[in-house]
Amino acid sequence: MAPVLAFLLLTYVVASIPFSVVITTMQGGEVDIRTAGSGNPGATNAARLYGWRVGGVVMALDILKGLVPVLLARALWPEWDPFLAGGVALVAFGSHVFPAYLELRGGKGVATSAGGMLALAPVPTLGAAGVWTLVLLITGRSSLAALCATVAMVGFVWWLQIYLLPLMVVLGLAIAVTHLPNIRRLAEGKEQRVIRPVRWSQEEGPALTLLDQDPAGNPLRQLDPWPVAR
Repeated sequence: MAPVLAFLLLTYVVASIPFSVVITTMQGGEVDIRTAGSGNPGATNAARLYGWRVGGVVMALDILKGLVPVLLARALWPEWDPFLAGGVALVAFGSHVFPAYLELRGGKGVATSAGGMLALAPVPTLGAAGVWTLVLLITGRSSLAALCATVAMVGFVWWLQIYLLPLMVVLGLAIAVTHLPNIRRLAEGKEQRVIRPVRWSQEEGPALTLLDQDPAGNPLRQLDPWPVAR
């Protein structure tokens, strides 16, 4: 039992790393994502302030925070799968939301929970990722995309891997709680876009130009992606 507890503690310590703060600091750190934009230290706010190229890196690292610990738990204790792995996914999610390094004020946990579920239920997770992408491109609102993807994920798990449904329901409810302010703004029509909705016309330009835009669609100032320490 001691090795399991040590693994859970290590998961919390590692998954608490605020990659959004680390990566944006590597960009020069001129804008602190904890005090600008939404103030949320997550991939979406990193994208809002530094563009989707930076936000994409943060998102990938946040996904790995959930994916790697769950894969390791499944490999180390296959006899306890999927119960221990599910517990590890919850710890990773909680670590991101309540990180030790940011006075327990972290992100909303969507990417990290997606990483954990990707290790446990890859097909439902990829389906939910498709829903997230579609809703984001249509509406431009990351919070709405995350909520729709979460609902879709619950449905996909119920359909394909029902034994994981309790875990997914817990994660889904937790994600809804972290998004309560967004839900209120969505209801009031005040939620800001992260990107412009994609209009499939030449006037909008290539979709890849969205990677370097702010929520209003204006070009971001150019940032050195990996600045040399001075």
